[in-house]
Amino acid sequence: QSAKCGACGPGYASPLDAMKGNFLPPGPREELLYLPCIYRNTGIQKPDYLATVDVDPKSPHYCQVIHRLPMPNLQDELHHSGWNACSSCFGDTSKSRNLLILPSLISSRIYVVDVATDPRAPRLHKVVEPTELFQKGNVANPHTSHCLGTGDILISCLGDPAGNGKGSFILLDGETFEVKGNWEKGEKVPSLGYDFWYQPRHNVLLSTEWGVPKALRDGFDPADVEKGRYGRYINVWDWSSHVLLQALDLGKGSIPLEIRFLHEPAAAEGFVGCALSGAVHRFHRTQKGDWAEEKVIEVPTKKVQGWLLPDMPGLITDILISLDDRFLYFSNWIHGDVRQYDISDTRRPRLVGQVFLGGSICRGGPVTVLEDKELQCQPEPFVIQGKKVPGGPQMLQLSLDGKRLYVTNSLYSGWDKQFYPDLVREGSVMLQIDVDTEKGGLVVNKNFLVDFGKEPDGPALAHEMRYPGGDCTSDIWL
Repeated sequence: QSAKCGACGPGYASPLDAMKGNFLPPGPREELLYLPCIYRNTGIQKPDYLATVDVDPKSPHYCQVIHRLPMPNLQDELHHSGWNACSSCFGDTSKSRNLLILPSLISSRIYVVDVATDPRAPRLHKVVEPTELFQKGNVANPHTSHCLGTGDILISCLGDPAGNGKGSFILLDGETFEVKGNWEKGEKVPSLGYDFWYQPRHNVLLSTEWGVPKALRDGFDPADVEKGRYGRYINVWDWSSHVLLQALDLGKGSIPLEIRFLHEPAAAEGFVGCALSGAVHRFHRTQKGDWAEEKVIEVPTKKVQGWLLPDMPGLITDILISLDDRFLYFSNWIHGDVRQYDISDTRRPRLVGQVFLGGSICRGGPVTVLEDKELQCQPEPFVIQGKKVPGGPQMLQLSLDGKRLYVTNSLYSGWDKQFYPDLVREGSVMLQIDVDTEKGGLVVNKNFLVDFGKEPDGPALAHEMRYPGGDCTSDIWL
């Protein structure tokens, strides 16, 4: 392997190499985790910050926040992060994965954070101001960022500067972080945007839809679903011409959020989780060369009393695939469970693991379940190290070797405040689940708890997790 002599760029040659921890220190075991912590909507007038958490069991600081990097502004709503370079640049020795890209969902700022100079104490490298996005791309509310093999950074957006929906993209220069302009070409732009994944081997980029920014900004109104203010399509783009080709309709009010291709770059298929319909759809390229989808998992709603609606959806909010493409994981933020499916047969996923980590149907809470197609009784509240955990499981991140699943429980401050007021008052948590990678199965690690209710400036809402060496949701192999 040329990689052994150091002649390679960031990341790994293949998903299976990443899983084995080949080439890169510190090997397969993650020791640090970065995650944004949010104060917007909590009543605490402090900036959001990037937390560094020590997750090395041999460390005296295990499960502790060892560093906090506050942003220079208030009310950003840091959300998802990406890298300046990943395995898509594996062959390019001039590139290194040294900068974390942190878009702000509400302020539309993009922070670039240096995590290489001192991985345990990241520092701010650059701020891209919202006016750059507004003026050069007529976009706002940046969401997902992926690094490209070219060295540029591609970021999907939810809307325009006025708060209307617009499924647009911007390109950032990977060296200067200047906004180069829009990625998409042609007349047709989807009315909504959210997440995306690209696969150059199949000349495709697929994007999803959340909702109109000004509608979802401060909470969820079910009437907005009827008014068409929430998403329903997977949008299919031609990778080389940047033109919108197709829209796969997953149904009114489905709200397709996170989209994941299988990691094997030759595979022309993957999965998307739909928040409101509680369905997971498999997408795939057809014999004709266009794209199609089919529903492969459905989480039934529960008939309830004492909640916003009489039918309670699971609310699938995050979804990921293990690097060997064997298991699919997702979280039901409202029902409160994390699930593991064996996807050896991608058309027939099999449920092999499930664990409840809070949620809205716990026994003794305000909600009574009247009819449930899955459970015999309401689950017990989730307690760990004496703490009753508020909220429900949300963001997921899997260790490269597939054996540890990390979970945080804040979705987005405006919705946290509406659905889980206790979560906003008490702060969120990070948990870790041990995974049986042979037969399937999930067990909570009772020795692992990071309680963001105990932060120095008051309870914070922790969101998406990243490792310094890349992970299951940020790396794309070409």
